[in-house]
Amino acid sequence: MKVPLMTKAEVLKAIRDAEQNARKIIAKSELEATDIITKARLSATEIIQSGKANSESASQGIISEARGAAEKEAKKVTKGGESSINSIHDQSRNNRKKAVKIILDAFRSN
Repeated sequence: MKVPLMTKAEVLKAIRDAEQNARKIIAKSELEATDIITKARLSATEIIQSGKANSESASQGIISEARGAAEKEAKKVTKGGESSINSIHDQSRNNRKKAVKIILDAFRSN
């Protein structure tokens, strides 16, 4: 069996062809890597935006719940305050009657 021998020119051409194919493979790989990075950045941006939207929604829900609880508590306090004010007015009315009676009794006894 005879192995065909390559001339020096054929060897150099084969090397140049292999280097050119390697450059094409590297260029294609770099384009694919750039595409993968671009898609990953886009995906990361979408995930971040979705997270922000979910966070805002959750925050608004928490704020709304807190506002509702605060309003409920404020109504209780207001109702309790109104009740106390009414009680004070009623007591002062009774005390005024007693005070007037005491003063009138004091004048009458003199």
